[in-house]
Amino acid sequence: MMRQRDRREGRKGGAARRLLGGALLALGLALPGVALAAESAPVTSPRVTATLLSGRDTVAPGERFHVALVQKLAPHWHTYWLNPGDSGEPTQIHWTLPEGAKAGGIAWPAPRAIRVDPLVNFGFEGQVLLPVEITVPAEARPGETFSLKAEATWLVCEKICIPEDGSFTLDLPVGPAGVTDETAQQRIDAALAALPQPADFRGRLAADGDRLVLALPGLPAGASDLRFFPVSDTLIEHAADQPAKPGDGPGVFLTRSSAFKLDQPEISGVLTFSQGGEARALTLVADADPALVGKAAEAGAPASAPPAVRIPVPAEGADLSWLAALAFAFAGGLILNLMPCVLPVLFIKALGFAQTAHRSRAETREQGLLFLCGVLLSFLLLAGAVIALGSLGSSVGWGFQLQSPPLVIALAVVMVLIGLNLIGAFEIGGAVVGVGDGLASRGGRLGAFMTGVLAVVVATPCTAPFMGAAMGYAVTQPPAVALSVFMALALGFALPVVALSFAPGLLRLLPKPGRWMLVLKQAFAFPMFATAIWLIWVASVQTGPQGVLAALVAVLAAGFVVWLVGVTRGGLARRAFGTVLAALVALGAGWFTIENAVPGADTQARAGDVQAWSPERVAALQAEGKPVFVNFTAAWCITCLANERVALSRQEVKDAFARHGVTYLKADWTNRDSRIAQALAEQGRAGVPLYLFYPARKDGQAEILPQLLTPDTLIAAAERAAGRDANTAANMP
Repeated sequence: MMRQRDRREGRKGGAARRLLGGALLALGLALPGVALAAESAPVTSPRVTATLLSGRDTVAPGERFHVALVQKLAPHWHTYWLNPGDSGEPTQIHWTLPEGAKAGGIAWPAPRAIRVDPLVNFGFEGQVLLPVEITVPAEARPGETFSLKAEATWLVCEKICIPEDGSFTLDLPVGPAGVTDETAQQRIDAALAALPQPADFRGRLAADGDRLVLALPGLPAGASDLRFFPVSDTLIEHAADQPAKPGDGPGVFLTRSSAFKLDQPEISGVLTFSQGGEARALTLVADADPALVGKAAEAGAPASAPPAVRIPVPAEGADLSWLAALAFAFAGGLILNLMPCVLPVLFIKALGFAQTAHRSRAETREQGLLFLCGVLLSFLLLAGAVIALGSLGSSVGWGFQLQSPPLVIALAVVMVLIGLNLIGAFEIGGAVVGVGDGLASRGGRLGAFMTGVLAVVVATPCTAPFMGAAMGYAVTQPPAVALSVFMALALGFALPVVALSFAPGLLRLLPKPGRWMLVLKQAFAFPMFATAIWLIWVASVQTGPQGVLAALVAVLAAGFVVWLVGVTRGGLARRAFGTVLAALVALGAGWFTIENAVPGADTQARAGDVQAWSPERVAALQAEGKPVFVNFTAAWCITCLANERVALSRQEVKDAFARHGVTYLKADWTNRDSRIAQALAEQGRAGVPLYLFYPARKDGQAEILPQLLTPDTLIAAAERAAGRDANTAANMP
């Protein structure tokens, strides 16, 4: 009996505990909703999570309270201050409020100087709260709902810049008295307390030779690490150091902006410094020397700052996942084999397989794997160069090495030597270039490996579909991720040759080795000569006539060296003489090439219907209501030249551009140009071609066109860009 009663009581106790547990669970689930009642739904991207935070759960008629736009930024990304510095756009908030309600401006926190060589931006990293004061109308009645709606836009940047926006809504009940959300209010109070405090002194701005000096007579004793952030973007060079002024009284030296302009007798900004190991910030007003007021830049500089380089364009490839980038890279590498600069090399390798396949399946597979090793090593070195230069602040991309005229000429020389070797002018074997060595002997291991290397070298002027987005993704990622994308590209590029080496059935379809192979081998010399001619033309575009002279001298010297090595074979003394003389000729020709192949030709478009590109020109044309087409190209880019021939030069395209008032701008990247490199990086691209169509309205976002153009594609894009209601590319069908 006792045991039965205990069991009944145990069951009752268990039911009570389950009931209590359910109640606690329901309360636990409800509490987060209560905690988040004063915060809007988040707007998220891979870079930013943004919410609108309120210090009140309930508002009272006529009350003033603060809300804050909260931005949580991914590592290494930043948004911008009121004056964004050398580039960027400050965050903006547009309010929709009940009648009689008011919203103040953003109370800006103290910015940081964020270096993105060679520029410096003024902005925020990590998490930032942007407080705004809201006034409830006195006519609001208890029981009503006070609805706050905000449309915010911001530019978030790392190595690329991506415009983002968000819509935020807060519905707060109106009561007889305000009810504070303690947690939210503490966060907002902390942000307000950290705002720069008004300085209790005025500074003085004067000229000091070519510099400016900002005197700070009331600066607290012991202040160090001074940095002045002016509100005006036409006052100082943002990236320049600001050394402390020695001698009488504290202050800092500032570098005058090349677009210096001062219209008012005073300046304002934020002064940051350290005092006793604590970071401090003051809002500062300084009186300007009357001699500076109304004075613009020195002669030869623009009278006012050029339009800021702040044209928001979606960055293709920036939102790719890692797996998608790998797939794009693999597909791009596969398609790269069809490019005209690569096909001759692959045909030569196929001929080598045709000979070995009839003798040894193992040797054919070995040749294919060695080709793969050459491709992988070449892509590994190329990826290492891109990653290393990127870490030093240089914007580089696919084909960047062809921006060096000496390297272009060296590649032309290699093509000539390969051609001469193929037609039988000399036999050096795999030790020089290795191409075609498998046709002549069974010891072609080095030749197979070097064929893979050469295939990558001649492929770099080409950009295949899918490659642009994949390479744009790679150059914005950590080294390990970037390397994986390059390796996926390499595997796609090497796949056809490797697959052929493991498919003896396909190889046996070819005729047996014979005279036809010798004839075909010699015929392949002429695509090599054609490639050399094209490369010399590229050098002429980069450097002018001097580049052509340097290339021809280099070809002559290379031919002489090869001939000299051949005729001095024999005794030790003869070989030594030939080697020394060949080295002297090679060194002399190399010195002559480097001295004369200097980039200097102005490759930007200057006349006719095509104009030179600049961000300022794009902004000005859009402000005039004109659609703008921008062609990012290079003379060494085969894909670019093909698009010029098959699409851009077509009369129907020119007629469409004229009919819709399109201005055609060309950004020529044949020679190194940091502004073009930066613009490509901002679009998530690592190389050319890149085609942008800007709509005929101010600040309209550009549409990114495919890498392979057709006349119909261009005509349709021109019609969209010229439309009265032209929208961003994201909203276009």
